[in-house]
Amino acid sequence: MILITAVCSAVCPERTAGCQAVSDSDEGFEAVARILEARCISCHNVNNAKNGLALDSRQRALKGGKSGEAIIASDSNNSLLLDYIAGPDAEMPPSGESLTKEQFNTIELWIANGAAWPQGRTLAEDHLNDNSWWSFQPLKKCIPPTIVSESPRIADWCNNEIDQFVLDRLLANGLMPAPNADRATLIRRLYFDLIGLPPTPAAIESFVRDSEPDAYERLVDELLASERYGERWARHWLDVVHYGDTHGYDKDKPRSNAWPYRDYVIRSLNEDKSWSQFVQEQIAGDSLYPNERDGIEALGFIAAGPWDFVGHAEVSEDKIDGKIARHLDRDDMVRTTIKSFMGLTIGCAQCHDHKFDPITQADYYQLHAVFAALDRADKPYDLNPETGLLRRGLQLAIANAKEKKADLKSLIENKIKNQLTKIDAAIEDAKAKSVGTSSPAFGYHSQIDARQDAPKWVQVDLGKAIPVRQIVLRPCKDDFNNIGEGFGFPVRFKIELSNDSDFEKAIQLVVDETGNDFANPGLDPVSFSVSGEAARFVRVIATKLAPRKDDYIFALAELEVLGEKGTNHAALAEVTALDSIEAAPRWSRNYLTDGQFIESLAQVEKLQDQRQQLILDAMTEEQRAEWKASDSRVLAAEKKLAALPPQAKVYAGTIHTGSGTFLGTGHVNGQPRPIHLLHRGDVRQPADLMLPSAISVVGLDKHFELEAGHDESQRRAALAKWLTDSENPLTWRNVVNRTWQYHFGTGIVDTPDDFGRMGGQPSHPELLDFLAMRFRDRGQSLKSLHRMIVTSATWRQASSAQASVEMQARELDSGNRLLWKMPRRKLEAEAVRDSVLQISGKLDLSMYGPGFRDFVLKHPEHSPHYEYHLHDPDDPATHRRSIYRFVVRSQLQPFMTSLDCADPSIQVGRRNQSLTPLQSLTMLNSGLMVTMAEHFAVKLAKRHDELDVQIRNGFAEAIGRSPTVAEFQAIRDVAQNHGLANACRLIFNLNEFSFVD
Repeated sequence: MILITAVCSAVCPERTAGCQAVSDSDEGFEAVARILEARCISCHNVNNAKNGLALDSRQRALKGGKSGEAIIASDSNNSLLLDYIAGPDAEMPPSGESLTKEQFNTIELWIANGAAWPQGRTLAEDHLNDNSWWSFQPLKKCIPPTIVSESPRIADWCNNEIDQFVLDRLLANGLMPAPNADRATLIRRLYFDLIGLPPTPAAIESFVRDSEPDAYERLVDELLASERYGERWARHWLDVVHYGDTHGYDKDKPRSNAWPYRDYVIRSLNEDKSWSQFVQEQIAGDSLYPNERDGIEALGFIAAGPWDFVGHAEVSEDKIDGKIARHLDRDDMVRTTIKSFMGLTIGCAQCHDHKFDPITQADYYQLHAVFAALDRADKPYDLNPETGLLRRGLQLAIANAKEKKADLKSLIENKIKNQLTKIDAAIEDAKAKSVGTSSPAFGYHSQIDARQDAPKWVQVDLGKAIPVRQIVLRPCKDDFNNIGEGFGFPVRFKIELSNDSDFEKAIQLVVDETGNDFANPGLDPVSFSVSGEAARFVRVIATKLAPRKDDYIFALAELEVLGEKGTNHAALAEVTALDSIEAAPRWSRNYLTDGQFIESLAQVEKLQDQRQQLILDAMTEEQRAEWKASDSRVLAAEKKLAALPPQAKVYAGTIHTGSGTFLGTGHVNGQPRPIHLLHRGDVRQPADLMLPSAISVVGLDKHFELEAGHDESQRRAALAKWLTDSENPLTWRNVVNRTWQYHFGTGIVDTPDDFGRMGGQPSHPELLDFLAMRFRDRGQSLKSLHRMIVTSATWRQASSAQASVEMQARELDSGNRLLWKMPRRKLEAEAVRDSVLQISGKLDLSMYGPGFRDFVLKHPEHSPHYEYHLHDPDDPATHRRSIYRFVVRSQLQPFMTSLDCADPSIQVGRRNQSLTPLQSLTMLNSGLMVTMAEHFAVKLAKRHDELDVQIRNGFAEAIGRSPTVAEFQAIRDVAQNHGLANACRLIFNLNEFSFVD
């Protein structure tokens, strides 16, 4: 029970009071709840309590009907409800078939056990078959209302259809729109909305003076065409998909190749890619756009969220913890997909049917089946599509040549089967003698390190102090990166003995190979004589690690400690290490003393060569020519393959090969894992096998018609097409609502991540459907949607109205949901930081590539520490736009976090907007602000000689207008008494700097 509750808590963060962790009593109640909702609630609810009985809540149900005895907890004999529903002639339900014996027994047992009813849980009429909620309905064609008014201001107010819908609601509620914002306010608002940077004083002045009737529209088009637009709006999307540059969890290791997905999002938005393509690429780009760079980089969406390094890299999938880790990993993929693109909270359905929306457990696990073959890993790809096609062609040629060679080999083997039997037996015998396991790779393997001089050690406990005569190190073999024999054998090392397990006292040095590089021994054992010192512990310390590929390791197949009579006292001895990769059945520190290692691999290879010669001798001349031709084709193709440019990598949802530190993934040759519905979400209780499918909530055919033996990517392709089906109303409402929210601060639906029954309802439902249909049917252009919104009179309103008008409006609509004025909005952390950099003259507008690190990273391979306080804010490498910041999950950036930056460990559809003293202190005293204020002051001093001019120009650059007399005097006093840099800090701390009117 503890395990189940812990898993439910970990995987269901969006639980409400009505969605508690499942206990045994809850489980019994849920079975009863399904019966009551399907057969009873329609007549017995708070609005229609027939005979005084309502069964929709605990308070009403256990109060009973007119007799007061319908349900008596723990007393099934006197609970009248059972009398009414018992037997084939039962009075209830009044229509349809009577309850089955099993259903009656379920209710009877529930009552007898105390009629447990979870706190806050209410029942509704069979919600799993009820798609009547507004968001599940098909999009409706809505005609913009005609506005009739004798007032010229009202009659001429509307710029486009948005205004017609908004104004119609305002007038119906006795409200009037606010006046238009002035031009200086409008350009600043537009710049921050579309590109996230402030306009320069010159740009403001030019726009204010531009009297051409299309001046505003030209400015809109100019900003939408800017590369800065993609950088601004990509940040919104990365919030939604909880993108990060580290794994999260307890070992929050860096992801060095996550950034190509971030760059893909920026590029896609700048290209104004259709929404269907944008969605499809992120779910199944490798299938639907196989020859495109974007089709691979977009798959970073699937892997954008947290990943449990320990649960995957150090725990095999056949163990309970490994199963849980991989279940949670797929859960994140499913949640991210459905919440991001459809705005539904499907995660509640992993332990039980969704409590509020018509989503079943089967729906949830069928989506697991869609992603069943995937893990998160670095996926290689070619930046140039032509190179990618050439690479795939060469790989296919190699595979075909090898297949022909294998077919020929099989033909000859059948021909000389009797001759091969004897030599095959000899090979197996030699393998059994030379290798105690099925692979020569088994042994101890340290964690991978980026530094060759990183310290590594491994030691054995002999159980007691014994005289040591000889120490033998047995090398490993592994074909990773063609390293082969001697894999991981340390370049420099030393061996020590001690009776102290911590090796802090009484240390005896046996071998010191730290002065010069030790030659790779291949597979030969390396022996060292010892003069007979008695010791309990033997430690091998690697001081210079063996190179692998762009990193370094320490590996040994076996450590033998021989005593007086040649006995190996290390056999099966306990092994400890500074760190290790526990990846059964390949690597484990315990394999260091298991007595299994390579002794005579040469003999095996010699017999295999003899076997090969037998096959060649049995071939005809024509067959030998074909055999050699196959070899030649393979060598030629491999040579061309090696000459191709190296591939790039993106951290993405992909089929993992199982190499490196990643344990076996559970798929077979890329085939999806079998996915079962998990009873109560418990990996130990698998039920029915699930087929890939979507959810039935939107009325579309949720089942994918896939051919037998289909490629796993076809499952994702089917889901991607289902998501972007023109009849899927949630997809189109969702994208329009998210876009609207980032322009107005609140969406038409104020719960962007929950369009279900626990979410909000649209303030302007007709407008939402109008925009969704228009967006869907007119090219699915986000830029077109932006243009329509920002050119509307609604968006161009001032953020305040006349005092009397505003007082009346607040009484009727305090939350401004009807948009009787433009909401004043606080800038996001990224916009504040980027503005500070730009105004101080330090903003680097370089685009794309690995993110900058505004921290010092310590212990990257073991337990990374991200030390922000050690970072130099004057480092030019960190003066890029905030979208390119290396985003850490476990240790959030203090400056950004204080300004309500999104937490990358969770999906954030709408950021918090808080006002705290800490924000003021951060803006005043953080290293970044102090440093940039100094640069701002230097810039102003270089441009202008007089202090008054410096202050006026500095204020205009930061705020977008000239200071008032009082503002100027206050800032001038600070500059005279405390210096211009402190006056610049004061300007940065004005409310207007961090807000947009």
